[in-house]
Amino acid sequence: MTLQQLKYVIVIAQKGSFNKAAEALYISQPSLSSAVRELENELGITIFHRGGRGATLTNDGTEFISYARMLYRQYETMTEKYGKSGTHKKKFGVSTQHYSFAVKAFVEMVKNFNTAEYEFAIRETKTREIISDVATLKSEIGILYLNEFNRKFMTDIFKTDGLEFYTLIKCSPYVYLWKGHPLAGCKSITLEQLESYPCLSFEQGDSSFYFAEEILSTEEYPRTIKASDRATMLNLMIGLNGYTLCSGIICEELNGSDYVAVPFETEENDTGGVMEIGYIKKKNLVLSNTGELYIDEMKKYLSSQPNL
Repeated sequence: MTLQQLKYVIVIAQKGSFNKAAEALYISQPSLSSAVRELENELGITIFHRGGRGATLTNDGTEFISYARMLYRQYETMTEKYGKSGTHKKKFGVSTQHYSFAVKAFVEMVKNFNTAEYEFAIRETKTREIISDVATLKSEIGILYLNEFNRKFMTDIFKTDGLEFYTLIKCSPYVYLWKGHPLAGCKSITLEQLESYPCLSFEQGDSSFYFAEEILSTEEYPRTIKASDRATMLNLMIGLNGYTLCSGIICEELNGSDYVAVPFETEENDTGGVMEIGYIKKKNLVLSNTGELYIDEMKKYLSSQPNL
């Protein structure tokens, strides 16, 4: 069975006649009949009733033609996209935890390219999905963090999924809250000071707390609220005086200037409080030029931060 034979039977079904189909296909009627007969012999079915009034589909032919049309349309779609005159675009994707610097770097990277020639994607998503996206090459790069608490768990997953982790920066934790919060003017904030306010975190579904984006995910917080996106998180900060623990790397251009990051006081010698933010990629995969530029833009932005 060939794509040409599929096209033949589709046109015959449309025209209702071998003669009319042959004219439309610019081939002789005997050649068309021979090609269809070979296909019927191969499949072991009769596709058309042939008669003086033209060609009509048999029961088997009616079922077969539906599959033929579906398959041939997929072929046409691939040809339209990947053929010499196709519309195929180069692709580049990033999956990330909810870091505004990752989005800012993505914006600066995209400015270097003609977006008519590329299909760009940035996905702020759950930690497990970031790992899955990179493992399956849905995204070339994934952005997440490690610390002493989740490091072994995460690196075991990286190894299983054939991924490598590269450090971008190490930073101490900050409390992120809105400027009108009662604690916004403090030089530093302790966990005890936060007890009266809801702790905000990004929802990870049913995943293990090792996937949490926030440090100290095993702490018992008297008040907790989960959010699924950054905009909701910011609204909860204002509406409920909520807070979250973060890296302190805040892009005002994206998040606005109504929020502040205050140093979070961890216990002395608490290495679990240090965040090591980095990116993952498929092991032995050479990053594309787009990927290399994206990494450079992140490093450039991170190196410009005064508190790092």
